[in-house]
Amino acid sequence: MATKQRPFHLVVFGASGFTGQFVTEELQQVLERAAEKLGRPTLPSEVGIIICDISNPASLDEMAKQATVVLNCVGPYRFYGEPVVKACIENGTSCIDISGEPQFLELMYWKYHEKAAEKGVYIIGSSGFDSIPADMGVIYTRNKMNGTLTSVESFLTIQSGPEGLCIHDGTWKSAVYGLGNQSHLKKLRKEANLKPVPIVGPKLKRRWPGSYCKELNSYSIPFLGADVSVVKRTQRYLHENLEQSPVQYAAYVTVGGITSVIKLMFAGLFFLFFVKFGIGRQLLIKFPWLFSFGYFSKQGPTQKQMDATSFTMTFFGQGYSQGFDPDNNKPNIRICTQVKGPEAGYVATPIAMVQAALTLLNDASDLPKAGGVFTPGAAFSRTKLIDRLNKRGIEFSVISSSEV
Repeated sequence: MATKQRPFHLVVFGASGFTGQFVTEELQQVLERAAEKLGRPTLPSEVGIIICDISNPASLDEMAKQATVVLNCVGPYRFYGEPVVKACIENGTSCIDISGEPQFLELMYWKYHEKAAEKGVYIIGSSGFDSIPADMGVIYTRNKMNGTLTSVESFLTIQSGPEGLCIHDGTWKSAVYGLGNQSHLKKLRKEANLKPVPIVGPKLKRRWPGSYCKELNSYSIPFLGADVSVVKRTQRYLHENLEQSPVQYAAYVTVGGITSVIKLMFAGLFFLFFVKFGIGRQLLIKFPWLFSFGYFSKQGPTQKQMDATSFTMTFFGQGYSQGFDPDNNKPNIRICTQVKGPEAGYVATPIAMVQAALTLLNDASDLPKAGGVFTPGAAFSRTKLIDRLNKRGIEFSVISSSEV
């Protein structure tokens, strides 16, 4: 990473936005606790403000020149992310974002990885709830298995209080545009023409929508976020660059009983139909509360809703003990791990983003030797990020491990 001294170690881009405010608050809390431990005066309530605009490249350059790491909170990233990435690379500044948009994340890799490497800076996407719990959760599971991990299924469960849960419509917009432009992502991957990553052990079978998970006593549907894309990219990097055995991965979200499955499947089909058409996307974006059945709104969640909401991501992995041949045998080790944390969008995401930024600053010797565009797992697999997250309330633990 570039070591040139800058006026600011960390700059939150989009600090006045809905998510940016929570990231700024989390950063201030972390810095104040650090100051207390060092016996220094409490940090002032005011923070430095840099005025810049996505449509003004010169202003982005001025911001990047003053920072060591930019925390980019402005989405949808397909519209607003690339100018920030470009400005950071050109000015020798690392950048972290919380994008859950596979098309943007993968496009940034293909366009800017070599340029970032030349500059020695780190561009790390999906460093919020999308997709640090999943990506680092798979790495944690691999590290805790006494053998070779070959496949993992994750199940996300969201717990909410009496007032239910709500998500800001910025996330809704990203989903609408992302699913509405799936053809662009398919084209990008086809043009990349990557050779397949080797499959170790039996191929992981995908579950049908509405399948039952007996371990969690709940039905589940495929998780349509960025986790699968991010984890696969991480596993490719670890295999090709660190010669680690690749892990197959599938992601699901639990939905409770069969009635919930039926409702969600109808809602999903309705949503997928609307995003195919321009007028449908306009309606979805204009009336998020109506079309999401109240789960998304322009106001976002209340403080009471956030306080009463949490998440649990459960990982079921299987693999082989040392010396056991995967070519001629079935997996003989199973492991179950969990990542638990507070409300995902506006509590866990700021925690993950800030801790990722601090890891980037403090664990430089454990990062990939050259800069580039990375997933969280590719960048942080050898760092102390998981330890930092555990201390801040995003907890990684082993539930069970057994040899079959």
